Amino acid sequence: MRLGLAANRLHHRDHDAALFRWLRTCETGIRELQLGLHVVGRTFDAIQASALLADHAGMRRYPYGRDGGLMKLVAEVVGMPGDERTLDGAIYLIDPVDPSSIFPEAAALKRQCVIQHKPFISTVASARDWIESERIHAGLAPDPGADDLHAHDQQTLALIAHDAMKPTMLDFADAHFEVLSAFAGRVATGTTGQRLNELAWSRGWPAGQAWVQRYQSGPLGGDAQIADLVLQGRCQRAIFFEDPHVARQHEADIQLLERAVTTVTDSAVCMTSPAVAGRWAQAVVRRRRQRPG
Repeated sequence: MRLGLAANRLHHRDHDAALFRWLRTCETGIRELQLGLHVVGRTFDAIQASALLADHAGMRRYPYGRDGGLMKLVAEVVGMPGDERTLDGAIYLIDPVDPSSIFPEAAALKRQCVIQHKPFISTVASARDWIESERIHAGLAPDPGADDLHAHDQQTLALIAHDAMKPTMLDFADAHFEVLSAFAGRVATGTTGQRLNELAWSRGWPAGQAWVQRYQSGPLGGDAQIADLVLQGRCQRAIFFEDPHVARQHEADIQLLERAVTTVTDSAVCMTSPAVAGRWAQAVVRRRRQRPG
């Protein structure tokens, strides 16, 4: 398995930066998974200087971002015909106030991950969570260091879907109802929340008791309301099924929620692909069987 890897300058500028917090936590898992990392130039240089992942055979250096390094990752997420450089997803640790985080290649990297049903990982918490899920799928024993990510009975989950993705969200919630019900609370924007509540009542959830707390619809400010919960530490995980093919009038609100997640990079997990979310839910079930409680 191979992932692209990049981090904005804030996240590798000193010893305690986000990139190094993730690597120190997950270096063992990266090696266990024999994970290939195709790393944009400045990020690669920072890792080399830190001595983390020393002698890891899966590391490959790409050009600096200004020389097309991030653009190359976008092409490789899509896949290059007749080339073995196809990536299985990307980790891009984003500083929400770094101008490069909204460059076209940054937006295209996320968009193509969503289109190709591959993980786009933009926070430290998401990167830790993904490593643990893949370890579980590989048959490895649960890492006690990841227990905080799996304390779902103490966490709130946001379930958000754009219009074209609402049926997919309902199918996902139906297929993984028990996993999602284990969270302390669930929140959603307007119409999605209503449909999820109706699904829950059809599944035997107490009639009249909301399975999800509904906020405003996205265009009326629901994304902004949930972004505020994330910033306050009152929402720890977002499953956000985006439609990458449709221009949205409330794009600024969507970006607000995404920026909130990256602002609290160590505590918020975000998943934007139904395939990735489904694989995570399967890993949750397997991990609970191995590490009850």
